[in-house]
Amino acid sequence: MKFTFEDIKKDPKIHTYISMADKSLASLGYTEHSFGHVGIVAKNAGYILETLGYPADEIELAKIAGYMHDIGNIVNRVNHSQSGAIIALRLLDNLGMDAADASEIVMAIGNHDEGTGTPVSSIAAALIIADKADVRRSRVRNQDESTFDIHDRVNYSVKESELKINKEHTLIKLKLSIDTHYCSVMDFFEIFMERMVMCRAAAEKLALRFKLIINEQQLM
Repeated sequence: MKFTFEDIKKDPKIHTYISMADKSLASLGYTEHSFGHVGIVAKNAGYILETLGYPADEIELAKIAGYMHDIGNIVNRVNHSQSGAIIALRLLDNLGMDAADASEIVMAIGNHDEGTGTPVSSIAAALIIADKADVRRSRVRNQDESTFDIHDRVNYSVKESELKINKEHTLIKLKLSIDTHYCSVMDFFEIFMERMVMCRAAAEKLALRFKLIINEQQLM
């Protein structure tokens, strides 16, 4: 049975697990990982593959993977990509999803984290880039600027963010505008360097070059 992204969004169990995973992270002081984040990741993963001309089925799978990718945080932040992959497999199998489709989603989720992941497929590559590119002020939960940690400051500094593939389909660019009152350009690059390197590898999987531009300065 074929499932669409909209089918998955309507599933009450998946909805609950995403909500509870974010609740766990909120208690630990992490930035927002709820429906705002997973919705943006799903949208951008779909955008990447659609723009590059991938089949509609793969685009739907990328969007589903984006929506479910952080579900493992309900278990623990550590190794959340692997635990999330197992949870996703159980949920999708119980829904009756085709084994090949479920496998693609699980493979992408299990490889999206920069600590252990690798862009093993086009869907995984799209998920990696979409996830790491979601840096924005509205993800910061802490409203007391005096207690911001480095991740709060970096996310809060981002005023505008744009992820775009050029018309020749040779380049994917993450363009950020940041308020240097909260963090410097080099602070951002230092904190997110490992993620950006992973984005570069993911872009290469999709036959693209990756560029990171902050305040009109190209850093990668």
